[in-house]
Amino acid sequence: MKYNFDRIINRKNTDSIKWDALPNSDILPMWVADMDFKTAPEIIEALQGRVEHGIYGYTQIPEQFYISILKWWKKRHDLLIEKEQILPLTGVIPAISAAIRLLTAKGDKIIIQPPVYNHFYSTIRNCEREAIENNLLYADGIYTIDFEDLERKAADPKTKLLLISNPHNPVGRVWAKEELMHIALICEKHNVIVLSDEIHSDIVFTGQKHIPFAAIDAAASLHSITFGSASKSFNLAGLQVGYLFTKNAEYFDGIKSLLNKQEMELLSPFAIEALIAAYDKGEEWLEALNRYLYDNYNILKQFIELQLPAIQVVPLQATYLVWLDCSSLQLSSDEIAKIALENQRLWINSGSMYGNAGNGFLRINIACPKSMLLEGLERLKKVLK
Repeated sequence: MKYNFDRIINRKNTDSIKWDALPNSDILPMWVADMDFKTAPEIIEALQGRVEHGIYGYTQIPEQFYISILKWWKKRHDLLIEKEQILPLTGVIPAISAAIRLLTAKGDKIIIQPPVYNHFYSTIRNCEREAIENNLLYADGIYTIDFEDLERKAADPKTKLLLISNPHNPVGRVWAKEELMHIALICEKHNVIVLSDEIHSDIVFTGQKHIPFAAIDAAASLHSITFGSASKSFNLAGLQVGYLFTKNAEYFDGIKSLLNKQEMELLSPFAIEALIAAYDKGEEWLEALNRYLYDNYNILKQFIELQLPAIQVVPLQATYLVWLDCSSLQLSSDEIAKIALENQRLWINSGSMYGNAGNGFLRINIACPKSMLLEGLERLKKVLK
């Protein structure tokens, strides 16, 4: 094997949020979206070269940064982007916050689709806007979009934005082109702008294809903003590197101005080097990673089917975050997560973090060596047995 994803790397006492946020040394953390694998060797080599230079002053964004993003999205997602449409970012959530403040006023409504990434709630709240829930439909273990409800809520004149997770965190759906087209039609009809968080777009498994929202049609491209990053795909979150792109010059200039006023326009030299190396040289590593993650998913699925049949594994099409339906246990998500942490030292996410629609579910991070995954599953079995 060219890349050893089975290797256990000790992350304790490295100030890792995942591993050091709680002091207990015996806790197995399978919660936050942070992988326990070393990043691609090509990225490490690029960073080492930058370290050896020895001077880490203010750094401008080189042309290659933009070229790398353009080539990546064309090759991976068949989407053409122009350099002038790309805005480098120190993080996706600060940029979503800037977009909300630019495109809405206090008290305006923003639609989200729970169960959904918990920071969508906090970001909207911090901007003093109102989150409107278009809960996903859940039937026979599959999540779909409630388009009738979406249309009703988009028709409200106070509704200005729809914030989507594409692919969806935490339910693991890859939205089909037809679903995104339906969203685009509703939003165009009611003058609702779409913010598409596509940070998980590269962790997509065999038989699935990520469709960028901006690829739907010309109107969708003009009335949307897409947020991306190499952070989830290559385990670079701590380097704080991301970007957005949009064909709408008004949106672009407005967000850029807001971020500049907050002195957030400069990226670190290490963030720049890492993204370029990831997109220019890291694709082979990423493909190997995706195969390993899907193996982990199948191990988890088989284990739960045999050992914990009361739990249903929601099919995983993308991300390394598995959504577990524990509703038959007659316990709240918070209760299960608390018991897991206190009794088995297993740290997993309660589904209620992602809205009321997530109660009765758990989210577990499988981006770890197989031996660690199996240890976590054994602990989960002890909790639920």
